[in-house]
Amino acid sequence: MLSSDKQNWRPLVRAAFVIFFLLILFTDPALAQSPDPAYREFPLIGSRVALWLVAEVHLMFAAFMLGVPMFAVVVEMVGWRNKDARYDALAKEFVKLVVIAASTTAILGALLTFVLTVFYPKFFNYLANIFSPTFIIYPILFFGESFTLYLYYYGWDRMMEGAAKVGHIIIGIVLNIWGTILMFVANAWLTFAISPAGVDDQGNLVDLWAAITNPTWMPINVHRLIANVAFGGSIVAAYSAIKFLNSKNAEEKAHYDWMGYVGNFIAIIGLIPLPFAGYWLGREIYGFNQQMGITMMGGFLSWLWIIQALLIGILFLTANYYLWVGMGRISGGERYRRYIKYLAAILVVGWIVWATPHSIVASLEEARKIGQFHPLLGVLGVMSAKNTVVNLMILTTFISFLMYRRAGKEARGGGARRVKILQAIMVVSAASVVLFYGVYGYVDIFGLFGDPGSGTPAIIRIGFSVYQVAAVLAALFFVTLLDIFLFRRATTLGPMSWGQMPERSQYALVLLAVTFTWLMGLMGYARNAIRQDWHVFGILKDTSLDAYSPTLGFAAIVISVCVILFFGLIAFIFWLGELGEKKAKLTFPSSESKPAYEPAGSGGGK
Repeated sequence: MLSSDKQNWRPLVRAAFVIFFLLILFTDPALAQSPDPAYREFPLIGSRVALWLVAEVHLMFAAFMLGVPMFAVVVEMVGWRNKDARYDALAKEFVKLVVIAASTTAILGALLTFVLTVFYPKFFNYLANIFSPTFIIYPILFFGESFTLYLYYYGWDRMMEGAAKVGHIIIGIVLNIWGTILMFVANAWLTFAISPAGVDDQGNLVDLWAAITNPTWMPINVHRLIANVAFGGSIVAAYSAIKFLNSKNAEEKAHYDWMGYVGNFIAIIGLIPLPFAGYWLGREIYGFNQQMGITMMGGFLSWLWIIQALLIGILFLTANYYLWVGMGRISGGERYRRYIKYLAAILVVGWIVWATPHSIVASLEEARKIGQFHPLLGVLGVMSAKNTVVNLMILTTFISFLMYRRAGKEARGGGARRVKILQAIMVVSAASVVLFYGVYGYVDIFGLFGDPGSGTPAIIRIGFSVYQVAAVLAALFFVTLLDIFLFRRATTLGPMSWGQMPERSQYALVLLAVTFTWLMGLMGYARNAIRQDWHVFGILKDTSLDAYSPTLGFAAIVISVCVILFFGLIAFIFWLGELGEKKAKLTFPSSESKPAYEPAGSGGGK
């Protein structure tokens, strides 16, 4: 297996050396002179676009490589605890995708370092002076992660039982610790450029720890940690969807249907709390520099958030659609179909509100008639409305998941009815809190800040989002806790018909992955564009030929190229990984005599 992998990677390694040679050739000072000796100009596309492409595609691979092992270890632990080898085999298949992508991630990381040092030596040298200890630690961490990853994957079959299995799970946990620390270190460099700390007015280092723990460091850590899990789940689901569509028999379809379901489930688990982490990051950016926050939300980047709203709306609708279609393969799922139209209506209305801009593009004549803001739609453009609808969309998605989970089971008895009523009260209460503070954001109902009915001050209105988020998170936690207790000994209504999914459901999984990837690139652009013409905001000026803020249209083109490159590369390396491998059997042994493609507890979509 290992020798086969080496043979598969030889063409890729040769290609990398060719790329390095061409870069060195074209970046010769005689061929690429720059007016500023602190920079070199990349031929044809410019240094900024070259760095943008390499950095973004590297981050996409790194997110996949960091996110997948997190849920792979959890799946392995579920299989070990339930003594079900099918979950164990699924976890190994997840990690196999990471092993295949690891070499490409490393090559792209080397390319990124090369582009930074050659084309932006001034910027790179400044960061190296500030973070030199972490620059030494980083390769050690990367080596530790890579070594642990290969030990985890190639030691899988030798560590299947007893204490050896526990040791293998510990190796998986250590792998995730390596990866998380690695991400935290790299995030320190990124966030220092946005919100520098620990330096004096001249940019000289005063406190390294303060530079690392700058104001946006921890919000970015949390946001990326959650996003990596959601992104990894969506890519795994898309991989499963492609395999499902190309499957030749019912057994393969059943296996990849299950794998796609697990990937989509993980993507939803990450998607639900992701907006909350984004709010925290935005709040810290405003707190660090209000002008930077205004540039992000009300300046030239404001229309970017309309595109972001459209993409997130696609994520919510696609994830819910997959769950709704999936109930068709569950015995008893038909009883929830009548609720789907109401959930879809809430999602669509919320999506429309979220995508409504505060100010619209209008001609001079139209602007004179309607004023600065549209009399009706203007109120939907502020964050009170958007915070309200996104929380309601999260609650709606959670309800879809609950229906899917309950579809194949039935909890009977008077106690079950009371628990269901309590759950309904919790969800309705959370929705009521969200709506109350959404209205309060516009109208001071009790006259606490002026006359009753007057507007609520913006600084107060911003704080309302904390109460909305707290109410939704509390409902998600306690309703899930009660649901686990409620359906622990529920009656199964029938088997799960894995593989009995229409092809359109698999296209939805592919759409989910593409949208996640495009959104990741878009938010990377937003996060870095707020610096405008600064390498390090307020400290190190960008004096290169590319020292300008790219337009939204230009950014969309570059991001789209990044997405195409990522999916092209990942499809190619997944194909390479399958060359020379024997066809794996999908009939995994189990302590329970069930079909190999039917996971334990399948009656309820567990």
